[in-house]
Amino acid sequence: MQFDILSDHCSGCNTCRLVCALANYNEVNPAKAALRIIGHFPEPGIYEIQFCDQCGTCAEVCPVEAIQQNDGIYYIDSDICIGCSQCVDACPSNVMMENPDSDVPIKCISCGECVEVCPRDAIVMKENND
Repeated sequence: MQFDILSDHCSGCNTCRLVCALANYNEVNPAKAALRIIGHFPEPGIYEIQFCDQCGTCAEVCPVEAIQQNDGIYYIDSDICIGCSQCVDACPSNVMMENPDSDVPIKCISCGECVEVCPRDAIVMKENND
């Protein structure tokens, strides 16, 4: 599942972050969301959505091969991960995130929950994989 990001549609409501944390961690805690919403101020209303584009850099640097690709999506195996955070440091998009409750980082697994709830269609399904 691939997404298109239309940041100019984003209002900064963080609904996507709430549903991400709820769907993946059973918590209403945006700190556990696998995407970021960055407000650019002082101009109000300019928000940038950032999430994993599944580039694989995290998997390349993992010293224990805890990050593996399955159907184009990279997943972290929490049983193998040693919590070294090399993947967090290496992420070119700054979207591999520290987990506030664990040594295992958080990353987007393209579950699509954010697409379903975005009230302004700022996160949408890609038409094709180009």
